Amino acid sequence: MLNRKIIVIRNLIFVIVCFITLTSFTTTPSEENKKAKPITVLNNTKLNFPYLQNDFVGFKEALAFKESQGRYSIVNKLGYLGKYQFGKSTLKRFRIYNTQNFLKDPELQEKAFIALCKVNKWILRKDIRRSVGKTINGVKITESGILAAAHLSGAGNVKKYLRSNGSFKFKDAFGTSIESYMKKFAGYDVANIKANKKPVV
Repeated sequence: MLNRKIIVIRNLIFVIVCFITLTSFTTTPSEENKKAKPITVLNNTKLNFPYLQNDFVGFKEALAFKESQGRYSIVNKLGYLGKYQFGKSTLKRFRIYNTQNFLKDPELQEKAFIALCKVNKWILRKDIRRSVGKTINGVKITESGILAAAHLSGAGNVKKYLRSNGSFKFKDAFGTSIESYMKKFAGYDVANIKANKKPVV
């Protein structure tokens, strides 16, 4: 009888220990741990990964990470510059001529990106109205997808793609297609970007 009680007590202790151990591994992360934390990538550059929403901020940060991993000072092997990988000809459109100063000025880069979105939205305003909601080559067309593709290939090539119902093909020097950007950056709310033929930076 005594041995049976000892066995029962031992089993009860074992169950309690197992329960405590399991709960210690399933605790909810603290608010501090939920915050975006910097990680180190190539060239010892630290990046923050915020919890992005499907708004314009989420759109531009997702696009920037695809373009440059969000680095303001980077120049790629083809000479494209900064966080959003601007070409020199695009910068000249906004009267930005000093590329070294541009690379050192995050605020200017953000303003230039917004200006480019505005002018691309103006160039593509009719195509946005006609095409959003359609499915082309298996990809649902959205306004944010169109703006992302325009950043990749230029608004003129996006216009050709949409008006040909996807038969016009374009890939950049790295093999990235209009379709891939349409798909990757679909569904962001970019309504706060207003079409503007001549935005000022």
